[in-house]
Amino acid sequence: MSTEPPDAVTPPHPEPADPRPRAYGAGRALVLVYGILALGATARSVYQLLTKPEEAPLAYWLSLVAAVIYVVATIALAHNGVRMRRIAWAAVLVELVGVLTVGLWSFLRPEDFPEATVWSHLGQGYGYVPLVLPFLGIAWLMRSDPARIARQ
Repeated sequence: MSTEPPDAVTPPHPEPADPRPRAYGAGRALVLVYGILALGATARSVYQLLTKPEEAPLAYWLSLVAAVIYVVATIALAHNGVRMRRIAWAAVLVELVGVLTVGLWSFLRPEDFPEATVWSHLGQGYGYVPLVLPFLGIAWLMRSDPARIARQ
């Protein structure tokens, strides 16, 4: 005899636990660094756009774009599904193109950047972390590729 009340709905088959491993070690540290950069870039760009948007609108909007990319990359790298890995690849590659493009642009036309962005001068204001991070993200995505791991 069942101990459950007669009106209780029980699923016919319990949901299996997700067998994919969580990010540990280097993966977790990478997600942490992305998260810190996402938080810092978001807070800084939103503050600048709300308090002094006319001083350097291009720089502040580029910082907000970078912040959104860091948020997306953080979330996507923290998950292990196929769709999230694709999103992570896209975010990290856009980040790489962004930091190289804005970095070069800020050296060639410094008058366009009266205030620094996350990516200006290749992330100099952030200790060049924005320059190094996409390479670490790419390395992690390659190293943790499920297809590559399955072949081993």
